[in-house]
Amino acid sequence: MTRRLPRRALVVCAGGLLLLSSHTFPVHADPVSPPEAGAWQAPVSAGLSSDGSLSDVVGLSATSVWAVGQQSVWDISQSRGAITHWDGSSWNEVGIRNDPTGAGLLRSVAAASATELWAVGEGHDGLPYLARGDGATFDRVTLDRLHAGDWLGGVAAVPGRMVAVGRRDRLPLIVTGTASKWRLTRLPDRGTLYGVALSGKSDGWAVGDAAGRPLVMRQSGGRWKPFATPDIPGGYLRDIHLDGPKRALAIGGVQRRTGGTVPLVLSWNGKKWSRVPLPDGDVRLYGVTGDRKGHFWMSGVDLERPREAFLLRYDGHRVKTLRGPESAVPRTVRLQAASYLPGTGTVWTVGHVVDASGKYTDVIERFANPERAKS
Repeated sequence: MTRRLPRRALVVCAGGLLLLSSHTFPVHADPVSPPEAGAWQAPVSAGLSSDGSLSDVVGLSATSVWAVGQQSVWDISQSRGAITHWDGSSWNEVGIRNDPTGAGLLRSVAAASATELWAVGEGHDGLPYLARGDGATFDRVTLDRLHAGDWLGGVAAVPGRMVAVGRRDRLPLIVTGTASKWRLTRLPDRGTLYGVALSGKSDGWAVGDAAGRPLVMRQSGGRWKPFATPDIPGGYLRDIHLDGPKRALAIGGVQRRTGGTVPLVLSWNGKKWSRVPLPDGDVRLYGVTGDRKGHFWMSGVDLERPREAFLLRYDGHRVKTLRGPESAVPRTVRLQAASYLPGTGTVWTVGHVVDASGKYTDVIERFANPERAKS
C-alpha cells in the first residue's frame, strides 16, 4: 500500500524552491595530461548552504541534469537533503512536497524519463526516504511496509518501474515499485546493497557486500538471485553501470587484512565477472558511468594527490587516470558520482571539496571530450 503525506506549501530556503547562482573555484586553464583527448572544465558549485555535499547525479541532456545530496553535513539535527537541477544556465534547488519532517540526506537519484525521477535517502522522522519527481518538483512517497531501521542506498529506474536497494536487519533489501504495486524482497543471507542498475522491465543488477566479500545480485525474469564473482576477501562494491547486455562495470574496494584499502573494479562480459587490473595508488572509488559504446568513467579520490579532481577511464582493455589541475591551496576533492551526457561528450561528476579547516563545499566537475560529442 502506498501512502502519501499531507500536501504542504513549499518553504523558501529551508527546503523549497530556491534559485542558486553558480560559483567558480580558482583553477588553472591547462588541459589535463596525460594522453586522454579532452579537458577538465572549470569546477562550479550548485550553491548549497554551508557544509554541503552532492552524492549522486543523473544527466538527461545538456539542459537537464539532476543532482542530490545533503546540506549542513556536520549537524545531524539541522542537516537536510537537497535536490538541485541544471537547466542549461543555472542550478536551481527543487523542493519536496508532502513532507512535514524533511529529508536528512539524499544518497541516490535516477531518471526513467524527463518526467519520472526518483530519489532515496533518510528522513528526519527516522524512516527511509523515497521521493518521486515529475520534472518540476518532487513528492515524498511513504510505504507502510518500510519502517525505522531500514536503509536505502541506491535507486535505478526505467519507464514504469523503479528499484531501490539497501538493508533491513542486516539483510539485503530490494524495493520494487511499478504503476500498480510495490514489492519488498529480503534476501536470506546477511549483507548490504549499495548500487543498482536496470536493463529492462524485469532485468537488472545490484551490488554491495556480504560476509566480507563482494555481493552481486542479478534479476532475471523478475527474480533476484546471487551471482558468482571472483573470491575477493575484504572486497565490497558500491556502484554499477550497465553499458549493454554484455558490458557492465562494478566498482568498490578491498579492505586488506594488513590495513588500508585498495580500489576494486569488476567487468562483466556477458558470461562472467572478472577483476580489472588497476594502477597503483591510495584510491577510493564511489561512482561509475558509461557511454553505451564500451567506455566507462569511474569517480573518486586519489588520497596521494587529493587536491586534484580524479577519474579513471576504462575502454574494455586498459585503465587510464584523468586528473584535474592541482589546487594551490590544501584541499581534498572527493567525486562521489558520475554521469555521461549523450550528445555532449562530457562526463559530469559531483561531490564535495573539503578545505584545510574541514569545511565542505559541494562541487560539480566536468570532463569534456569533444571527440565523443556525437556518442
